[in-house]
Amino acid sequence: MKTTYRAMQVTRPGVLELVERPVPAPGPGEVLIEVEACGVCGADAADIEQADPALASPRVPGHEVVGRIAAMGADTPPLWRVGQRVGVGRLGGHCNACDACRRGQFQLCRQQPFVGATCDGGYAEMMLARSTGLVAIPAELNAEEAAPILCAGIATFNALRKCGADAGDVVAVFGIGGLGHMALQYARRMGFEVVAIGRGDDIAADALALGAHHYLDTARDDAAARLTQMGGAQAIVATAGDAASVGALMRGLAPQGRMMLLGAGKDPLAVAAGPLVVGEQSVVGSLTGSPWENEKTLRFSVLSGARPMIETLPFERANEAWLKMKSGEARFRMVLTMTHPATDA
Repeated sequence: MKTTYRAMQVTRPGVLELVERPVPAPGPGEVLIEVEACGVCGADAADIEQADPALASPRVPGHEVVGRIAAMGADTPPLWRVGQRVGVGRLGGHCNACDACRRGQFQLCRQQPFVGATCDGGYAEMMLARSTGLVAIPAELNAEEAAPILCAGIATFNALRKCGADAGDVVAVFGIGGLGHMALQYARRMGFEVVAIGRGDDIAADALALGAHHYLDTARDDAAARLTQMGGAQAIVATAGDAASVGALMRGLAPQGRMMLLGAGKDPLAVAAGPLVVGEQSVVGSLTGSPWENEKTLRFSVLSGARPMIETLPFERANEAWLKMKSGEARFRMVLTMTHPATDA
């Protein structure tokens, strides 16, 4: 194994720099991953722009990581082996000791790192990861298409699984971007009547091609009123963090409908209490999920043919990739690729 690896680290807030680092040795319960691909997520912008300049070792962002295990630390479960294809999402591995872990709610563990934010991520040729955060990657998916599923995929898949809608119900997806374009595919394949809600006609054709039965343009449509005309949405999956728009869409929920929040904006969400109480409606936050749930998302993607629409760039061009993602110009997900050769298991 080589002794150094290259990484794109945040040398100062908003700026990524290509550096060379010594290859670390995995500690107890850790593995060293040789990275093949890393997706670029909307959350990466905050990790890059708000990175702590006081860190002794500048942070490496990226939390949609696919690669192969290059080395394993002591006490790594025999489930994993050197050479195995694995992935790591936003949640970096639960502790197995806290109250949430004892309840089996591993995604709620407060003792796990957030990959790319509180520990180094995948904008690099190598990275360390807790074995409790590892996800097995199906052979049917290449690294580039599997990477976005580890965050955008599981976030939307889990939200739809928990939304309370049955096949045939109206389910709306607000925000047709990196998350929304996966939500449309999953929702269609789960048997819902899918309504895409976006802004502008430029996204309409893509939304319909991705699985939407209907497209509502908020620039000209009263989306909540249109949903009400359809009988109301049993669920609205909000991938955008625009609190005012999300609050307005609440009027389009059916009785006992759920607003599933994925976009975490900074503004408070204003919700009228009357309709919420009278309609027995709810607002639900939805996190990504556990490694087991991530593997379930990957399997569903393989079985149903759902795939992210991606643009790839060499990881050395990470500055260009995350800026394109942040500007909304990506269609629909940017993925960084590594230069070393990758083979399928």
